[in-house]
Amino acid sequence: MPRELSPNRANAILLFATFIIAICGLIYELLAGTISSYLLGDSVFQFSIVIGLFMAAMGVGSFLSRFVTGFLAETFIFVQCLIAVIGGFSAYLLFFAFSHLENYSLFLFLISISIGTLVGLEVPIVIRLLKEYRILRLNVSNVLTADYIGALGASLFFPLVLVPQLGLFRSALLFGLLNCLVAMLGIYVFFGSLQMRKRLITAAIGTAALLITGFILVNNITSFFQNRLYTGEVIFSQNTPYQNITLTRDGQVISLYLNGQLQFNSLDEYRYHESLVHPVMSLAKRHNNILLLGAGDGLAARELLKYNDIKKITIVDLDPAITDLFRNNPLLTELNNHALQDKRVRIINEDAWKFLEKSTELYDVVIVDLPDPNDISVSKLYTRSFYSLIFRHLALDGIVVTQATSPMYAREAFWCIKNTIAATPSRFQLGETLEVLPYHSYVPTFGEWGFVMASARKLDWASIQATVATRYLDAGTLATMTSFAPDMAEVDTELNELHTHKLVKYYEAGWRKWFH
Repeated sequence: MPRELSPNRANAILLFATFIIAICGLIYELLAGTISSYLLGDSVFQFSIVIGLFMAAMGVGSFLSRFVTGFLAETFIFVQCLIAVIGGFSAYLLFFAFSHLENYSLFLFLISISIGTLVGLEVPIVIRLLKEYRILRLNVSNVLTADYIGALGASLFFPLVLVPQLGLFRSALLFGLLNCLVAMLGIYVFFGSLQMRKRLITAAIGTAALLITGFILVNNITSFFQNRLYTGEVIFSQNTPYQNITLTRDGQVISLYLNGQLQFNSLDEYRYHESLVHPVMSLAKRHNNILLLGAGDGLAARELLKYNDIKKITIVDLDPAITDLFRNNPLLTELNNHALQDKRVRIINEDAWKFLEKSTELYDVVIVDLPDPNDISVSKLYTRSFYSLIFRHLALDGIVVTQATSPMYAREAFWCIKNTIAATPSRFQLGETLEVLPYHSYVPTFGEWGFVMASARKLDWASIQATVATRYLDAGTLATMTSFAPDMAEVDTELNELHTHKLVKYYEAGWRKWFH
């Protein structure tokens, strides 16, 4: 240690390094979980796997630290360089594994275990390096305090700043550079006593140069991976606090992806939106006040605005980036016929559940156009508790309709949604059960797609007529939509409740059977 570096200053630098180490470790963990959720869905499972592997690997690293009996400072610096490379390029490695290799999970496991082991190795080493500055009791206390505070900082910084502002690739590289900074701080603190000074300095500088190069080339590399993941040219991509939004164009065809999942294809989206909107509007007795939950792309609103007696449409979509994009982008406003700019349309960017809890309005029609229930965070919007909230906001003779995934690919999930709605009491319910109408239509991009309509009053499907201009629905098409072939016919399922989320299991099992 250089003479001019006092023990107190060395102690402060090493504790600061511990703080940075904790932040970096947790950021890598969050990145791996987020990327896996983005690529594979089922965020609960992905985060559980990553956290479990990371924590177990930290235990292994802590155990291995006992075998480091010499060259403590050198080991600490070298470990920082290793973490910087693996963690800094972890996003690249995971996207590469997903787009080029068959076994993505193996790469996820290796990265989580590698980073966890190295982080677990370095914390005991820091405590031992600090022994000459403080007694053991204070060392352990100070190191763990810095470690836990750093973890808190990372957990807040990641969703609020990093993902929306920097994205996944830049965030990983930035924190790789921070690990590299810790390595340089280690060189500074222990400069006079290092045995492999030139090699460590070369390693730190080389690591920093590698990470900076990755940062400079991030746009080119991101485009490369996006072109591998998506069909067509990526014309827009943005990470928001809620999701990744990607738009692609293939000739005149535009597609929207949220977290890597296709939401619509402009070639045939009209089939889906006509099927979602027009049957319920035909059966509705009034069109004064309509609520759209989700549907921030304005495509359902486009269909609703074909009815001249519409007085007000309220769109509740969580992500303002979606509604802003579809309200202002010329390509997309042409697609939704400028629906989000219509004076009758009010946009509220809020969680649908929270909105319904606070709202005091009653609606003639409620249309639920939310993503498929592929994880618990979305599944809660398909539970009896949520449907009960919706029915609380229905006018006396109002109707609700929801998209309900594919009765072909996720048969049990579709009927679980229908059964859950049917088992939800309505405040206007006259009989023992709600009137529930399941139906389906064919959307080439997605295959057979299902919908469920419900009301406290009688619903007569045979009375439905297409009274506005449509490209898909006509009398012949409508006549077939409530008939289910034997391989899509109703099956008994458990209900989807907040405390069980059976729907997620049905959904995953169904889609996995077809697309494993």
